[in-house]
Amino acid sequence: MQDSLLAADAPFRPKVPPPLTRPLGLFAFLKAVRENPIATWMDAHFEEFVVAGETAMGRVTVVSDPALVRYLLVENAANYRKDDLQKRVLAPGLGNGLLTAEGDEWRLQRRTLAPIFSARHVAGFVAQMDAAGARLGRRLARRDGATVDIALEMTRATLDVLERTIFTQGLPGDPDALGRAITRLLESVGPIDPLDVFGFPAFVPRLGRLRARPALRFFAEVVDTLLDGRKQALARGEAPHDLMTLLLAAQDPETGRGLSDIEVKANIVTFIAAGHETTANALTWALYCLSQDGAARARVEAEADAAAGPEGNLRLDRLPFTKAVMEETMRLFPPVPFLSRQALRDDRIGRVKIPRNSTVIVAPWVMQRHRKLWDEPDAFIPDRFFGSRRESIERYAYLPFGAGPRVCIGQSFSVQEATLVLAHVARAVRFTLPDEHPPVTPLHRVTLRPKDGLRMVARRRM
Repeated sequence: MQDSLLAADAPFRPKVPPPLTRPLGLFAFLKAVRENPIATWMDAHFEEFVVAGETAMGRVTVVSDPALVRYLLVENAANYRKDDLQKRVLAPGLGNGLLTAEGDEWRLQRRTLAPIFSARHVAGFVAQMDAAGARLGRRLARRDGATVDIALEMTRATLDVLERTIFTQGLPGDPDALGRAITRLLESVGPIDPLDVFGFPAFVPRLGRLRARPALRFFAEVVDTLLDGRKQALARGEAPHDLMTLLLAAQDPETGRGLSDIEVKANIVTFIAAGHETTANALTWALYCLSQDGAARARVEAEADAAAGPEGNLRLDRLPFTKAVMEETMRLFPPVPFLSRQALRDDRIGRVKIPRNSTVIVAPWVMQRHRKLWDEPDAFIPDRFFGSRRESIERYAYLPFGAGPRVCIGQSFSVQEATLVLAHVARAVRFTLPDEHPPVTPLHRVTLRPKDGLRMVARRRM
C-alpha cells in the first residue's frame, strides 16, 4: 500500500454503486449484470486478493493480487484466452480485429500493427493532438456561460485527433453522426444478455444485437468508404503518410504477410469505436473530478498556462500533474472495468485451483479500488501519480490498459492525447456541475461512462 496521502481538505470521493454485502440470487444477478455490471461486485472482492466460486457463468475466480495477476497475464498467458462471453459481446460490433482475435491470427495482427504504435510514431503525433486540443479550447471558450454536453465535446475532440493522425483525408460524413453511432453501438451490445451468459448459439436473436444493426450498417459504410478511398489514393501515389496508410502497407516482420481487407476493416472499426471511446470517456471523467476538486483544477490550470508557447501550443513534457490527473482518473474509472480469461488447461493460481475451461477475471475496477493495495482507494488524489510517488505504485496493481502480451497497443497514444486535450480545456474554460444535475454514476457498457451523461456550465478563462 502507498504511503498515506493527506490533503489539507478532504479529497473528493466520487459516488459509485456500493459493493454488495450478500450474494444476489440468480435472476437478481442476471438483471443487475445486464443493467450495470459494476454494481454486482461483492465487498469481499475489495478485501480479498482471490475470490473463487460457482456462478451463473460456471466456476469464476477473481484475482487481485499483483503477483498473481502477473502470473496470469504475463508468465502463463499462453494458458489463457479471452473467454467466450467477452467474445460474444464484442465480436458482433468490432469484428475479428486485434481486440477480439485469438491464437495465431491475433499474434499475426499484433506483430504487424505493433510498429505503427511504436514510441517513435506516437511521439510524432504531439503537434496534431495539440492542434486538436487547441481547437476544442477555442470552441468551448465561445460557449461562455452555456451548458455543455461534456461527453459530446470530448467525442468531437478525440475524433478530431483520429482525423489528424489515422485518417488524415477525413472521416466520411458528419463526425457527430459517427460519434452517435459509436454510442448507440456500445449501448446496444454492452448490456450482458442472459443468452450469452448461458452460452446459447449465436443464431439465437439477441435484443441488443438487433438494436445495434443500424449502427453496424453505418459503420460498415464508413469503413468501406475509407478503405476504398485510401486504396485509390495509394494507386495514384497520392496517399498521405498516416496510420491508415501504414495499416494497409504493414507486414508481419516474421512472415512478410500483410493484413487482409477483412482484418484491416476490423481494426479500423476497433481504432474508431474502442480507441476513441475510451479516451473520450477518460477525459469526461477527468473534467468531472476537476469540477469537484478546486485545488487540483487550479494546479492543472496553472501548469497548462505555464506550458504554453508563444503560439499557444503546449509542451507535453511540462504537463506532469495534468498527466497524473489523467492517470488517477483512469484508476477510479478504468476505460475497461474488467478483463476475463478462460483456462485452456488445469492450472493453479497461488493456492487456488483453476479448472480447465473455467473463467478467471482481473478487474481494474476492483484492483484499482482494492483496500489492501491503495491508501484511500475511493478518493480522487492525483498526487499518487505525481513525481516520485508514481514509482511506489505496484506495476500490476494499476491496469487501465491491461498487461502482458494483450496490453492495449494504443496506451501511449491515448495518455499523450488525453493529457494535451485536458490541458487545452483547462486553459480555455472552467466547468461547474449544475445543482440540478442528476447523480453522476458510472455505467458499464463495454467502456465506463456517466449513466445519465454529463452536462456542465462552461466559464471562459482566457
